[in-house]
Amino acid sequence: MNALPVLLISLCVVAIVYRYYHGWIAAKVACLNDERITPAHKNYDGHNFYPLKRWVLFGHHFAAITGAGPLIGPVLAAQFGFLPGWIWILVGVTLGGAVHDFIILMASIRRNGKSLVEIARMEIGILAGTVASLAVLFILIISIAVMGLVVANSLAESAWATFTLFMTIPIALFMGMNMFKWRPGSTLSTSIVGVVLLISSVVVGKFIPETSFAHYFVFSHEQLSVMIGLYGFLASILPVWMLLAPRDYLSAFMKIGTIALLAVAVMAVHPVLKMPLFTPFIHGGGPIIPGKLFPFCFVTIACGAISGFHSIISSGTTSKMLDKESDARPIGFGAMLCESMIAVIALIAACSLYPADYYAINAPAAKFAALHMQTVHLDQLSAEVKENLMGRTGGAVSFAVGVAQIFSRLPFMNHLMDYWYHFAILFEALFVLTVVDAGTRAARFILQEALGKFYKPFEAVGWLPGTLLTSGFVALCWGYLLYTGSIAVLWPLFGIANQLLAAVALSVATTVLINEGRARYAWVTLLPLAFLATTTLWAGIENIPVNLIPLVQSGKTFQGYLNISLDIAIMACVIVILSQAFLRWMKPTSGILFDNILPDKQALPGIQADDGSQPEAI
Repeated sequence: MNALPVLLISLCVVAIVYRYYHGWIAAKVACLNDERITPAHKNYDGHNFYPLKRWVLFGHHFAAITGAGPLIGPVLAAQFGFLPGWIWILVGVTLGGAVHDFIILMASIRRNGKSLVEIARMEIGILAGTVASLAVLFILIISIAVMGLVVANSLAESAWATFTLFMTIPIALFMGMNMFKWRPGSTLSTSIVGVVLLISSVVVGKFIPETSFAHYFVFSHEQLSVMIGLYGFLASILPVWMLLAPRDYLSAFMKIGTIALLAVAVMAVHPVLKMPLFTPFIHGGGPIIPGKLFPFCFVTIACGAISGFHSIISSGTTSKMLDKESDARPIGFGAMLCESMIAVIALIAACSLYPADYYAINAPAAKFAALHMQTVHLDQLSAEVKENLMGRTGGAVSFAVGVAQIFSRLPFMNHLMDYWYHFAILFEALFVLTVVDAGTRAARFILQEALGKFYKPFEAVGWLPGTLLTSGFVALCWGYLLYTGSIAVLWPLFGIANQLLAAVALSVATTVLINEGRARYAWVTLLPLAFLATTTLWAGIENIPVNLIPLVQSGKTFQGYLNISLDIAIMACVIVILSQAFLRWMKPTSGILFDNILPDKQALPGIQADDGSQPEAI
């Protein structure tokens, strides 16, 4: 099967949906209004509340939401065949993912930049908000640990990749200082310099393994885990303009540019999808994902279709930096649709490999041997990229190989396979670290809000002792899971946690609409909520016997029971929140069962904006 029609159909679907369906939601449901003052201006502090230009903020938001999920999830789900993942990506993003991101972003903007947890507390009730705090922290810690694990697996023992990634930190610091302190307003020139330096680091990185100081850039998985943890801590405590925003902005250039180039390359070289539409592993027992296609496909591919992590970014950092409300449409909807295209291309890259080569890279050696399959081009690919590819689990390596294969088929590129491979590794790692820094910061905000109920100073996100304590605690928790975890165990748990967080966000979004007398539009969030809650809770239950009990039986007792406890705790929290939301919907004042839906642009009595006026919507 040729990949070109797949790509063209995908592009047409997202363009049409953004223009019509998402345009209708922005105009009719959200009623965007640039006359309303956003929290970035109202609460400006130069640290966390800071208005950014539309495309700079788009870069931060896009980079922060697009972690390893849209790259790794589709690659791992290719085990089931090409078709299931492709359909879920397109349907999920158009009806669920983009709507989820936009509605939560607008809800936070209209509530003074409050986080998802605080919105749940305000709109559903104190119990829901309290449980949401616990659930979101659990989910964030698991998510960040998995993202860090992907980086550690792809960089381990590779001086070239490690050097290139490390260089992005001083480059981002230079960009932040130059754009916001030394030469304010020099966004274009600074961006050009940053991109040139980034590409140069890839080129120079090739020669690092041949130097006498190469060993300074060769680290084990454990060493990388500690270093990633320290990076997350520092990124959380530094001012947002110094590292997080410019690094995400820099990453966005590379991400969008690479995806656009990949799309052009697919159109030019017409790669053949060698993976069948369905594989025998749809019935379970696969070497990468032990569970069945249904429901595990819907938690394996999270980011790219719908991701609860995005609600933390939308309400945690992006809502505090939005300059005006009309910017919410390209940021809330547009960034998620771009992410879906990343997922489609990642799926194409993985499925362009021969199935035996794909399984040899992604499955542990023992499991691949049990398949009794012979590799086709794996030895040749290993020689061309100058890395050992056998048993490099996690999805990152197979994605990089697939990308390198496509790029190397372009004219005059056939001898640059190793450059393209390491460029793709950097591409993935940049995706991941933007989740690490933004996620740690968002978790810190949530923890400070919760602790502020007991000790008031914690509520001030700029209070240094509170910032240090909460950032350190969050980094320590996810750092432990990163240090001790494996992709086979953590990825399903991450997918379940991430999708359950999306269900929580959609329940909050539905409640927001109902509370403001807009129950006629509640189906926009209620339909994806019903599907997501059902499939993900099902996957959470099946995950225990399929993935976690075998971990205990293998001798990893503490890790096994810890993961089982997290799985059960997250499901219990989500069930409590959903039940509380349902009870809120059933109240006579909600308008969902009673004929008292208020006219458009009119809010329920008592629901006021921060400036005292009645909010138009959301």
